[in-house]
Amino acid sequence: MKQHELSFSIIKIPIDFCTVWIAFFIAKEIRLITDLIPWVYLPIQTIDSSSLNIFAIWWALLYISIFFIHKLYNLQMTHSKIQEILDVLRYGVYWFVFFSMGIYFWNGIIYSWSEIPRLIILFTMIIAIFGSIFSRIILNIIHSYLLKYNIISKRRLLLISSDGEKSMKNILDDIKSSQVYTIIWYANLHKQSKTKIPYIWATNEIEELCSARKCDEILYIWSDFSKSELYKIWEISRIYWVRYRYITNNFDVTKTNTSLSLINRTPVIEIKNTPLENWWRIWKRIFDVSISLWLLVLLSPLWLLIIILIKIEDPSWPAIYKNRRIGQNGHVFNCYKFRYLKWKHCIKESYGVKNTEDPAIDLEKKLIEKNNSRSGPLYKIKKDPRKTKIGNILEKYSFDELPNFINVLKWEMSIVWPRPHQPREVAQYKKYQNRLLTVKPWVTWMAQVNGRENNNFELEAKLDIFYIENWSFLLDLKIMFKTFIIIFTRK
Repeated sequence: MKQHELSFSIIKIPIDFCTVWIAFFIAKEIRLITDLIPWVYLPIQTIDSSSLNIFAIWWALLYISIFFIHKLYNLQMTHSKIQEILDVLRYGVYWFVFFSMGIYFWNGIIYSWSEIPRLIILFTMIIAIFGSIFSRIILNIIHSYLLKYNIISKRRLLLISSDGEKSMKNILDDIKSSQVYTIIWYANLHKQSKTKIPYIWATNEIEELCSARKCDEILYIWSDFSKSELYKIWEISRIYWVRYRYITNNFDVTKTNTSLSLINRTPVIEIKNTPLENWWRIWKRIFDVSISLWLLVLLSPLWLLIIILIKIEDPSWPAIYKNRRIGQNGHVFNCYKFRYLKWKHCIKESYGVKNTEDPAIDLEKKLIEKNNSRSGPLYKIKKDPRKTKIGNILEKYSFDELPNFINVLKWEMSIVWPRPHQPREVAQYKKYQNRLLTVKPWVTWMAQVNGRENNNFELEAKLDIFYIENWSFLLDLKIMFKTFIIIFTRK
């Protein structure tokens, strides 16, 4: 998602709120002048400004809530502008119905001040709806102008097609008319003659393009790539979080999480990497920060006790240990944990000590060869002699991971996501397992509550990929609830 897409979508919320709030006071002034009904002169009814202000704030919040529920703040550049205007009209009327019913049914129950005149309510609806429509038209004009003159960046599109430019003329014209895309590459097994679009044909070249973040979206039209090669391209798009859409129904791999959208007048089907997109990402971030702040304050006495116990047994510094991990899109960060190993046995990569000079690395390798209980990139050392006594308790009940909430506040991790791994573990990933790096890592995760350390890495990766593809807020809550049960029951 481009940054300007997010900005132009979010700005609609305060604009709509202010539009509705102002509409109340404009409607009041109009009512003081006229009732706008020809040849009828109704007695002038009004309401004091302080009471009207309370109505304006609460019902402006209801207005944007209704619009939000019905996806009028979706983070999309390619939606139908006419449909958006029709939706504003429709849900504006819904808001008017809720408003009218609430005003007269809740009087004396929720509020007890004077009623708001009916004509003010009607005038407010008309002004608010047309204000919202007008603001959206202006925003769309500004957005189109900025895209047209390349003041803000367009989406970079890779076309997969065996058709020439002439046979694709209608589709190419639609893509150009949308003013959203720049066609940067053209992919097929055999190069088409007389094409002005840069050409590539190998799947490894497509992967290089995606891994270098030079492609925002792939559009499949038709191709002589084999089924296995098309599947590989689709997997590449998921690994590097590149949007994948197709025009025809000839995509032979049936998947869930599909949606229908338009590129100007051309209908395309998108295979989504995850349901977690647009506003859900923002809400998940708000949830993460809120829960992390609450837990950091609530558990601060426990933190202090753990730090004291760690320092009593092994006075070496630090009590909160930094460990190098790989996060979203390959970003390297320091994961914070309570130290459960003796300091002399801790790997000090995050403290400026090179692995080739760190004796703790050699000891760990020997212990892995001797006592490793897991297969694959991850390891689990049974009866680890490097642990302190308090460290055994911390790891048993997962208290060592409490400082992860600092990473959540730094936006390096999320409360629920796949776990982050060390660089030497990520180096052993299979190709499809790189999908785990398309999202922010964990405090708790799918495999944590389904087998825990008894899973091999292959199964753990599949569980986490299942989570990515089937994310829901309810699933997050379920994982968090099961985490508490597992921590305290050890089942």
